[in-house]
Amino acid sequence: MTRRLAQVAKKVGVSEATVSRVLNGKPGVSEATRQSVLTALDVLGYERPTQLRGERARLVGLVLPELQNPIFPAFAEVIGGALAQQGLTPVLCTQTKGGVSEADYVDLLLQQQVSGVVFAGGLFAQADAPHEHYHRLAERNIPVVLVNASIEGLDFPCVACDDAVAVEQAWRHLVSLGHERIGLVLGPDDHVPSRRKLEAARRVSRAAGRELADEFVGRSIFSLEGGQATAARLLERGVTGIVCGSDPLALGAIRAARRRGLSVPADVSVIGFDDSAFMTCTEPPLSTVRQPIEAMGRAAVDLLCAQIQGTRTHPGELLFEPELVVRGSTAPPPVRRPAP
Repeated sequence: MTRRLAQVAKKVGVSEATVSRVLNGKPGVSEATRQSVLTALDVLGYERPTQLRGERARLVGLVLPELQNPIFPAFAEVIGGALAQQGLTPVLCTQTKGGVSEADYVDLLLQQQVSGVVFAGGLFAQADAPHEHYHRLAERNIPVVLVNASIEGLDFPCVACDDAVAVEQAWRHLVSLGHERIGLVLGPDDHVPSRRKLEAARRVSRAAGRELADEFVGRSIFSLEGGQATAARLLERGVTGIVCGSDPLALGAIRAARRRGLSVPADVSVIGFDDSAFMTCTEPPLSTVRQPIEAMGRAAVDLLCAQIQGTRTHPGELLFEPELVVRGSTAPPPVRRPAP
């Protein structure tokens, strides 16, 4: 008990006597200090006293699908900082291959009596994935916010980048350069943001007077290797421009072009999506569509805090405008010389 008091007191920056008063429910402690002590208990892994267990912790789960794509650490930094400003402590839950599943993380967060959960990417964006763990959160009235497109039937507030506008910006940029054979490298068939991007590409292609051929649409897992394999197939079909569903997919497409002896952008133009860290440092620097991460992350926290405070928020999406960032990976297509 003495060791626990000392650890919690050190964590919060108060005396052991103050911690003892909080644990024993005695007066003389401000509400802010009381909440800080309870949060420290949760963070350090100690059980709350029986009389305090009915309260939700000042913890918020931040569930990410991975950390290899730089966009997710960027979201974690913004959301974590905004939560801290609200007196909430983020609990980072990152999935790894063969590791703890998203559903397992939800069970762990429920055991910790978290105040809410933010999902920045995950199974909620895949129509064919299991969603029972989201319904468990809804049944317990746990505040939840989703980042980037949810499927129908999950009535949580959501903040998302406008996928349709993103593809329209990228597509029109390539068309303005003179590209006619444009391909897409997207996520799996049931991935909602990828579906939206595909619908937008078909629409803008049709508006330009041509149909987007199915052979110019490639599906991939979200990784550099997946982007390389999928882009290689598109290059075999003669595309001169490739629009990708993420920056790692775009880097894979550039690698695929180089493996075929092609130059980017002289022979093939490539556009990514996210404008994640270090995309200015690639060779060539990557043209990409920027997500407004700062605005989206702060909006997600605002929506979550409103729910925690008992304000009813309407389910649905807040759509944020993306921005095309033109760098060195796009150029006019190579001039086709007529056959002699």
